[in-house]
Amino acid sequence: MKNSSGSSARAKALVLLIAGFTVNAPAAGDPYRLALPNYRFEFPRDHFNHPDFQTEWWYYTGNVRTAPGRRFGFELTFFRQAVTRQSAAQGVWDLKDVWMAHLALSDMEGGQFLHTERLNRAGPGVAGADLQQARVWNGNWEAQWTLDPARPGWGAQKLEAFSDRFSFELSLRPRKPPVINGVNGVSQKAQGAGKASHYISLTRLATSGVITLDGKKYPVEGVAWMDHEFFSHQLEPGQSGWDWFSLQLEDKTELMLFRLRHRDGSRDLYSAGTYVDSQGTATHLAASDFTLTPGKTWISAATGGIYPVEWMIDVPSLNLKAAIHTPLAQQEITGRTSYWEGAIDIDATRQGRPLSGVGYLEMTGYAGPVVGLD
Repeated sequence: MKNSSGSSARAKALVLLIAGFTVNAPAAGDPYRLALPNYRFEFPRDHFNHPDFQTEWWYYTGNVRTAPGRRFGFELTFFRQAVTRQSAAQGVWDLKDVWMAHLALSDMEGGQFLHTERLNRAGPGVAGADLQQARVWNGNWEAQWTLDPARPGWGAQKLEAFSDRFSFELSLRPRKPPVINGVNGVSQKAQGAGKASHYISLTRLATSGVITLDGKKYPVEGVAWMDHEFFSHQLEPGQSGWDWFSLQLEDKTELMLFRLRHRDGSRDLYSAGTYVDSQGTATHLAASDFTLTPGKTWISAATGGIYPVEWMIDVPSLNLKAAIHTPLAQQEITGRTSYWEGAIDIDATRQGRPLSGVGYLEMTGYAGPVVGLD
């Protein structure tokens, strides 16, 4: 997600660093396309692969429960990083793109966090994202779409993923149309043309299915969130990490916020967010429209990272204040780059009235520098 000297935001520029790769900025004359204003979004096309952009990812997170109330959080992510000009690679095994995927399960009642990952090249159908097949996949981990010609941006999805101790098969049904984050079709990450991404969200996906943990099946229902982003320009160095929040509130509204952090801990002015009302209408939020205040921290025994697992959010224009906390502090993904990504609870007030919700929080840059592959 970042180059070895800098970091990005979960607006996610420089995404493959989290996947463990160094991502280089395109050189002069490089064929990769930049994310520029007034991009013409077209669905369902833009739910799938964009090989003319250098980096792309699809990001699923959700909170689900069994009928008796046992709660799980889940994460399934797919990353594509172009490493060779498409026209230069001819054979099916030639390395055009690297495909990375992360899979995680938060078992709140059991107090455990499980995660794994995989890395593949596209090969003869090993990994990819394809409109004709209407799916994104890496081996036997996949998001399979059922496209709706009447509503081309919507479409139900089925997630399937399997690991040694856990797996899930989940059906996701959109309750709102896709949201385009940012302004004029771009989520800007730094000053200058093309220093941005195209960033799409499905902010409320009714979710049902089965989670299997240590051989036991748990029928579950809940809500999920999907982000899809594609871009080519990598952010400037000088940012040490980011904090990203997705909030799904009980009044059927949603809020996405990200805070880019400078090395001195200060907020980058290109931090931003999106508010989605109950009807699906999105409103862009600039850095000046909200404040994020960290609170109680959790110290990782594995990495020594000190993560703020409680936050206060204030969005004056929405008359919204929210206290963020988690029932499971240990939701750190460890590896070449370690970061915290987990399920959260929300205790909010809007115009002084109580409002609860669930969501996901991602924090990077708290467990030392981000390290890429040399």
